[in-house]
Amino acid sequence: MMWSFIIAGLVCAVAALCYSELASMVPVSGSAYTYTYAVMGELLAWMVGWALILEYAVAASAVSVGWSGYFVGLLANAGIQLPTALTIGSYAPGGLINLPALVIVLLVTFLLMIGTSESAKVNAVLVAIKVSALTMFIVLTLPMMQGQNFDPFLPNGWFGESRGFGAVGAAASIFFAYVGFDAVSTAAEETKNPQRNVPIGLIGSLAICTIFYLLVAAGAIGTVGAQPIVDAAGNTLAPGSSAFAAQCQTLLTAGKEPLVCSHEALAFVLRTIGHPALGNVIGIAAFLALPSVIVIMLFGQTRIFFVMARDGLLPEKLATIHPKWKTPHIVTAKTGVAVSVFAAFLPVGKLADISNSGTLFAFLMVAVAVLILRRTDPDRHRPFRTPLVWIVAPLAIFGCLGLFYNLPLEAKLVLPVWGGLGLLLYFAYGYGKSHVGRGSIEVHESDADAPPQPVPPISDH
Repeated sequence: MMWSFIIAGLVCAVAALCYSELASMVPVSGSAYTYTYAVMGELLAWMVGWALILEYAVAASAVSVGWSGYFVGLLANAGIQLPTALTIGSYAPGGLINLPALVIVLLVTFLLMIGTSESAKVNAVLVAIKVSALTMFIVLTLPMMQGQNFDPFLPNGWFGESRGFGAVGAAASIFFAYVGFDAVSTAAEETKNPQRNVPIGLIGSLAICTIFYLLVAAGAIGTVGAQPIVDAAGNTLAPGSSAFAAQCQTLLTAGKEPLVCSHEALAFVLRTIGHPALGNVIGIAAFLALPSVIVIMLFGQTRIFFVMARDGLLPEKLATIHPKWKTPHIVTAKTGVAVSVFAAFLPVGKLADISNSGTLFAFLMVAVAVLILRRTDPDRHRPFRTPLVWIVAPLAIFGCLGLFYNLPLEAKLVLPVWGGLGLLLYFAYGYGKSHVGRGSIEVHESDADAPPQPVPPISDH
């Protein structure tokens, strides 16, 4: 697990450096969709924008499911037991719908529709809560680590008996934990001395997050041990599978719930090692801080939809701004409903893997775009230039391909199937309605800004 965080962090770092160069050259809304449009044209931009739905919308669903686990755990420790059928999706025995996850998505969607924004001070408080809670966890668990829990250190090797169970396969899933650096990269145009400060901000934030991840992982595994879920033959069961959920339910009924089955892992560890009250503190921190991540994920998704609708690739009605709230209320509502459905019925692991497939594709396209633009327009002003671009960009490309290859099969299949549906929609609607294609606007970038809705960038780290 610790090696997985390092591998995913390195791939994210080289992708982030490529991201920053385009962000500084095309400082407008739309993320990788806009960058690809400016460099490689409409069709590939559509594919990237379509893939970004898997990043932002599905990631919002995954975070909602994670929030639900801590919320339900807090209620349980307060003596309030919600029915299993209402707190977990139908993939698990006795589960029907994850109602808390659905409700939090709809609540956040409503707040975004009416234009409620978070101030920088609130953002700072939420970040302080996250960092303080993780620091407390590290301080309490590291002194109680036991060396035998780390032996063997790579029990499944780098790739495992089948892809997805080794360190590299885990890195493909863990990549989800690093998404959010674009809050730094998209500010490259406004950064003082970007050539020096952007890499410091990007690599520094990724390094700090990686250190936190490594220490938290060491604390969790070192205290309670790695507890894989196996079938009767001793084969490791895939997280998120029905067999995995059934075995977890069996162990829970027998009073032997392992760490990997917990829906509130860090709180579970603290309660196990004799700190139940502080376990609840961790749960409260997650309860307070995770909704801010959902806000940013949903906002990012609606912003991309908005830009695509403004470009004519999606129905322009989606880009309608509410006369009172001054927000794109239609696209926000439709996105929120779709995200809530995902959150209500799918496990967090599968959602994270699906999100990663879209993220890795978008990052790969950004790295390719950087190389293309270096050859086709070498003299263009670049406030930030990717250092050693002919080494860094290929590393980002091969790193994204390698992690995608090691995703679970179903997550890999989602991307081409989703992409095929996107192509059908593009040629059935967007190709003929495109503003650029019809000549109604000549420069894509000039019409790419998002509606005035001041939500500050909050990293989901």
